Amino acid sequence: MGTEASSSQAHAQPATGEPSCAAAETVAPRSVRELFVAFSWLALQGFGGVLAVAQRELVEKKRWLTREEFTQEWAVAQIMPGPNVINMAIVLGGRHFGWRGALASVAGMLTVPLLIVCSLISLYGQIDHHPAVAGALRGMAAVSAGLITATGIKLIAGLRGNVLGRLACLLLGGLCFAAMAWLRLPLVWVLLVLGAAGMGLAWRRLEP
Repeated sequence: MGTEASSSQAHAQPATGEPSCAAAETVAPRSVRELFVAFSWLALQGFGGVLAVAQRELVEKKRWLTREEFTQEWAVAQIMPGPNVINMAIVLGGRHFGWRGALASVAGMLTVPLLIVCSLISLYGQIDHHPAVAGALRGMAAVSAGLITATGIKLIAGLRGNVLGRLACLLLGGLCFAAMAWLRLPLVWVLLVLGAAGMGLAWRRLEP
């Protein structure tokens, strides 16, 4: 009897250990202040866009989200009105600390950049036509495009466990790229058509 009980306990331990390993993949923000500081630092690095910086800070450094969760949260943020990263900040902050967390995250995204822009706007008005300034901005735009492309490639790995399967995800992504980059269709129509197609396929796959 004792041997059977000990063996059953030994078999039960891995089952209880699996959730703890999954939970260890991410950590929660420790305070509202940490949210404010993290999103302030994220905003200060977001020259020309914050997608690449947000993925690095929230997934790789802070580990507040897994790559799969980031992909899902960003998709939700894109279909909501307003800037994508602000929407994500609201969702992430609200999830952990309610309205205080959402407010702290948005304040972090906006406060410091607002102060910097207000301080530099008069200076920029005097030098914006200078060739060196124009060249620097074009160079920064090229770097931003490279960062966004690299981040998109990284996020493909997050589709591994998607209910649609990798092939369907890549097909929808390719159609979205073609519609936006080549056909130059309005974003709202691309989201409505391809988003509805993706949700319909996922619903059929999940239907019992």
